[in-house]
Amino acid sequence: MLAAQADQVVTLGEWEERWQEGRTGFHQPHAHELLENNIEKVLAGRTGVRFFVPLCGKAVDMKWLADMGHSVVGVEIAEQAIRQFFEDNNITYSEEPVPAIPGAKVYKSSEKNISLYQCDLYNFSSSIEGQFGAIWDRASLVAINPKDREKYASLIISLMANDCRYLLDTVLYNPEEHKGTPFFVPDEQVLSLFGNTCDIELMQSVVIQTDRTKGWGMDSLTEHVHLITPKSN
Repeated sequence: MLAAQADQVVTLGEWEERWQEGRTGFHQPHAHELLENNIEKVLAGRTGVRFFVPLCGKAVDMKWLADMGHSVVGVEIAEQAIRQFFEDNNITYSEEPVPAIPGAKVYKSSEKNISLYQCDLYNFSSSIEGQFGAIWDRASLVAINPKDREKYASLIISLMANDCRYLLDTVLYNPEEHKGTPFFVPDEQVLSLFGNTCDIELMQSVVIQTDRTKGWGMDSLTEHVHLITPKSN
C-alpha cells in the first residue's frame, strides 16, 4: 500500500504557497485533543520540559504548552505561519538570523519560552538547540515526502534526549483513495523507522469523519497516536 504514495512530492515552495493562499485546512484553532488526552503520559511527572515541534505551522498547541510552563522550539518553512502564530496569540517577539543555517531566521517570544526557526527542517540539528525532553509530531511525519522518511526519522532520533517522550500522530486510510497530504503512515512503518532504537506504544486510535475527509473521497480515516521513547541501554 505504501507504493501508492511512494513518489508523491510536495516542495517547500508549495507549502509556502499554501500559507500565502490560506489553504491551511490542517490548522486547528485550538490545542489538539489527542495532545491534551496524552499530555500526562508525555510529561511523566516532569515540569519545565523542552518540547520540539517539527513543521509547526502556527499550531496553538505551542502556546498551550508554553502556558503550562514548558519551553517550545519549532521549525517551519513558511515565514507567514510563524508571524501569524505570534500575532494571533498577541505574543511580542524578536527575529534574528541563525549563523549556523544560512538564510534561516529564528523568531523568539519576549518571554524566551518559544523559539520558532524559519528554515528547511533538514538543516536543523541538535547543534542548534541541543536535544529535547519531548516531541509533539502532529502533522510532520504525515506531511514530509514519503521518500524522505528514513532521513526524517534519523533527524528526530538525533534530537531525542535520553528521557525524551515523542508523541507521534499518524493517519491510516486507503492510499489509493487519496494521493496528497496527510500521507498514509502504517504502524509497520513507524516500527521500521523507530523500532531499532526506541520503544513504541500505541496510545490511542480514533476514527475521524469530517467534511474534509469526504472531500478527499474517504468516508473516514483513522488517527493513531504513538508514544516513542529511547530504549534504555
